[in-house]
Amino acid sequence: MLPQEIIRKKRDGATLTPEEIRFFVNGIAQGGVTEGQIAAFAMAVFFRDMTMDERVAFTLAMRDSGEVLDWGALELGGPVLDKHSTGGVGDVVSLLLGPMVAACGGFVPMISGRGLGHTGGTLDKFDAIPGYCTTPDISRFRQVVKDVGVAIIGQTAELAPSDKRVYSVRDVTATVESIAMITGSILSKKLAAGLDTLVMDVKVGSGAFMPTVEMSIELARSIVQVGNGAGLRTSALLTDMNESLAPCAGNALEVGLALDYLKGIDRPKRLHAVTMALCAEMLVASGITATTELAHAALLRVLDSGAAAERMARMVHALGGPADLLEHPQKHLEAAPVVVPVPAPREGFVTNCDCRTLGLAVVGLGGGRTRPTDPIDFAVGLTELAPLGTHIHATQPLAMVHARNVAAAQKAIGEVLVAYTVGDIAPASHPMVYQRIGA
Repeated sequence: MLPQEIIRKKRDGATLTPEEIRFFVNGIAQGGVTEGQIAAFAMAVFFRDMTMDERVAFTLAMRDSGEVLDWGALELGGPVLDKHSTGGVGDVVSLLLGPMVAACGGFVPMISGRGLGHTGGTLDKFDAIPGYCTTPDISRFRQVVKDVGVAIIGQTAELAPSDKRVYSVRDVTATVESIAMITGSILSKKLAAGLDTLVMDVKVGSGAFMPTVEMSIELARSIVQVGNGAGLRTSALLTDMNESLAPCAGNALEVGLALDYLKGIDRPKRLHAVTMALCAEMLVASGITATTELAHAALLRVLDSGAAAERMARMVHALGGPADLLEHPQKHLEAAPVVVPVPAPREGFVTNCDCRTLGLAVVGLGGGRTRPTDPIDFAVGLTELAPLGTHIHATQPLAMVHARNVAAAQKAIGEVLVAYTVGDIAPASHPMVYQRIGA
């Protein structure tokens, strides 16, 4: 077989065999396939798509391009499970869900990513914690999962290495939006992590990765079908991202909120609803609880008892972070020197929020990146974001801007004002969970 003949076959709209796909993906991992050939293949898939069988074969081949974790020898005593989100603004769910599910008896080896564009990345949030290692070696990762029940890290060089090479090419060749290749990218890493169960959180709305509801549904169905076809019990929830999920956005700010949530100081309604729904889906799908009602009861117990907060503290310390982060977050999380309000343009109801613009305001402050190599300012961001439907007075702020300097703060104020619309009539509310998609 030759890489160019496989590219030609897909370019012409034919269906590739599992053997052809595996040959091509092995060539990516071993260096026999060039960057140009990866780009040509990605563009052919973008225009010609893949059947579900091709997607399964592509996903399994990328999984097998590196190490596949096997948790059997560790005798964990519970299911291995994870959640993956398509990303959004103020999406702090992973920081809550991992410890909560672990405290309920699950084991969560969560391999997360960094933010790009308007979306925040889970790893960037953990990088805001001094000393926390998001790139431990595999043996340390496995030990923390065994001892604590949860470890949240980044993709290692050993897991699905072909995916890292494919993604870097897709990112610069306008082929990121291919649902077939998004499916393979997400699931190859999750399958390599040796999971028993995966729950997808696919966002819908102005801050979602996919531009339309229809495309979000299509992506969710693809991931569920391919995941189950590859032997991984997979389901998906479509959740709302028409406004920031948490009332804040920015790395250290979101870590602070996550700690307050776990300690019971503040559990914002929208964030709580999505977190509980995803955790319950994981507990029921993995067999830890028999029903959603029992799952909710178990989750509230581990929150109210402090057991979930204790798992978070142990994980942070086990991966190099401070032992007293839970007790003294202000000692470790950097704060921005300039904090100013965003004045409401008029009295009325918050009728609309362009969530993507809010995310880009955080990026503009330095709290996100437009290129993978950009540095992050962990301290900056937005807090006290006014929810949709809020009746706001002319003297009341729409948000608070946390900035490095006054000039950056003034620029962010303008962007937040563009993101919000204030009108005379309260808008209809959006459901937090639109739909569940199962096997």
